[in-house]
Amino acid sequence: MNFLTSKRVVTGVVVFLVLLNITLLGFLWRQNSYMRHSSVPSERQFHRQNPFTRPLGLSNLQSATFQQLRREHFRNVQPDMAAIGLLKKQLVEEAMKSQLDSQKIAALSGSIGSRQAAIERELALHFHELYKVCRPEQRDSLKKVLDQIATRRFAERRDRGGFHHPVDRGDRGQCQPTGIDSAPQKQP
Repeated sequence: MNFLTSKRVVTGVVVFLVLLNITLLGFLWRQNSYMRHSSVPSERQFHRQNPFTRPLGLSNLQSATFQQLRREHFRNVQPDMAAIGLLKKQLVEEAMKSQLDSQKIAALSGSIGSRQAAIERELALHFHELYKVCRPEQRDSLKKVLDQIATRRFAERRDRGGFHHPVDRGDRGQCQPTGIDSAPQKQP
């Protein structure tokens, strides 16, 4: 009799665990199929909330125009950004060689600089297009928002690598002599 009782308990536990597994698998399948349908694969960056709408009080038409201008700007600068990425990889590869080729490094750096200048020109033109969309009372707010974005981007680039300029440490750009032949300089 003890055997039958224990067999029933074991069978009941096994059936319960099978049902629990089926329920959990169904839940996971449903959750994954929902996630697949709700995500947009390629243009994720363009479908978030327009960062200018609230601070500038943009109308729906202005907001849509801003989004269109933003898409066009990113399409325009994407080739230069991709080229800069490849040039930076080449620059790192060149720096890791046993024989350093200063001319090649200078050429790569110059090419990166000219492409970065082209991106900055495109950015200025993009800002001007945004300016033209704004009403006169929105233009001061646009300037403030663009200043915040520009200074934040600069700070993020500077802090991304973890390297800090001497000015960031409070040295105000005054370098301390480190060479043998260097004499200590008086500080004003």
